[in-house]
Amino acid sequence: MEAAGYVTLSRQSGLMSEMRIIANNIANSATSGYRQEGLIFSEYVQSGQDQSSLSMSRARIRNTSHEQGALTQTNGSFDFAIEGDGFFLIETPAGERLTRAGSFSPNADGDLVTMDGYRMLDAGGAPVFIPPDQTGISVAADGTLSANGQLLGEIGLVQPSDPLGLTREDGVRFRANGGVEPAENATILQGFVEGSNVNPILQVSRMIEVQRAYEMGQSFLETEDQRIRNAVKTLIK
Repeated sequence: MEAAGYVTLSRQSGLMSEMRIIANNIANSATSGYRQEGLIFSEYVQSGQDQSSLSMSRARIRNTSHEQGALTQTNGSFDFAIEGDGFFLIETPAGERLTRAGSFSPNADGDLVTMDGYRMLDAGGAPVFIPPDQTGISVAADGTLSANGQLLGEIGLVQPSDPLGLTREDGVRFRANGGVEPAENATILQGFVEGSNVNPILQVSRMIEVQRAYEMGQSFLETEDQRIRNAVKTLIK
């Protein structure tokens, strides 16, 4: 295959990866706490001994948008939304993880857990416990949790110490490779949940652009293949 074919194939591979990311964004446009994902294209240049060079595209870096999602009022006692930068700290079998999905509920042991059953952690890294039959649950803007005026604990609001070291593990959970620190500029709203920050219209528009670009590349590959076939036939004759 000639250089033109390799260049086009590298671009086609990146476009396919971006199409999968866009499709996942659209599928999660109604998922609470979901963060839109994107793909960054970069140029890879290979130089030869004959002073020639080959420029190809690479699409291996994913970036996550941390723009604030829309807040929806639910009036649920254990529904929390974060305003500003910050994450809830939760405990999973793989270790501590971060999330913006704020729908929680007490489990059989009284610990606040996510929809997947992972325990929410307080500012000290301990599970947030709700005493049985406790009523009048309220949460202050700084995360202070109380029941009928009695202090129960403080919800942990954290942010990654190294923002570039934040790795997505699934739609709404992240791993902070560089550790976490308190989120100073984040506040909690009780009775609200934060929706996805995906803009479906823009994502569909981008999907159409990627599809057209992929079709153009495919058409070029087919034309290039036919050119090479014709050239071989001519040489054989």
